[in-house]
Amino acid sequence: MSNNPKPRFLTRWFKETVLLLRNIPSVVVALFVISVITMNLLANKTLVQTTYLAIDGGILVSWLSFLCMDIVTKHYGPRASTRLSIFAIGVNLLACLIFFVASIIPSKADDYSKFNEIFGGTWFILLSSTIAFLCSAIINNVLNFLIGKMFKKNPDGKLAFVTRSYVSTFIGQFFDNLIFAILCFMIFAPIFWDGFHWTFIQCVTCSLIGAALELVLEIVFSPIGYLVCKNWKKQEVGKVYFDYINGEKNNESVNLGN
Repeated sequence: MSNNPKPRFLTRWFKETVLLLRNIPSVVVALFVISVITMNLLANKTLVQTTYLAIDGGILVSWLSFLCMDIVTKHYGPRASTRLSIFAIGVNLLACLIFFVASIIPSKADDYSKFNEIFGGTWFILLSSTIAFLCSAIINNVLNFLIGKMFKKNPDGKLAFVTRSYVSTFIGQFFDNLIFAILCFMIFAPIFWDGFHWTFIQCVTCSLIGAALELVLEIVFSPIGYLVCKNWKKQEVGKVYFDYINGEKNNESVNLGN
């Protein structure tokens, strides 16, 4: 039997996550985190609201979040992409805390009521967006990975990349929009926003149209994502992370064999 004790789950999870963040190119990490923070701020504004349609401002940037997740899922796998999503959520919560503290600090110079209202945020919007994004990230990453498994002959081809990206993005975006809209505008808003609310039909139509619009943007920018993945594979980006993961799997096999 091996004399090296098996590392505890949390310790191993933390070590793998730190190593992952060091091995994902910083531009992708930065764009992903910024998109999550911006998406949370823009969700405070309703862009369109009619009898059968309602769209919030988060739609303007959420496509970037899903494109980054698709790139990371393709190269590093769904588990790594989900870890990156959790990291982005944590940074977003920290940013919201800083914004909130800044909004409640009194100032005598000018009227900052609008600034405080926007950047101070609303707790149930933050809660709703966090839950919705985490759920949709898991759905998107797992779907992306499973669809990619269907392309056994040419898993790294353009057809495989766009198929897994388009399908997972549309479904993931739909559930992201739907979960957020139901939680925020059907459950919390009627209580805390003096009766303001969306109907279920508005939530569904918003989710469908929002997912369709995000899919259009994904189609426009997916060639960039495909080229990024090809370049990463060619340059063996993340080799240190993969070596560590493969080494851990080999150690587990040895321990199980013993």
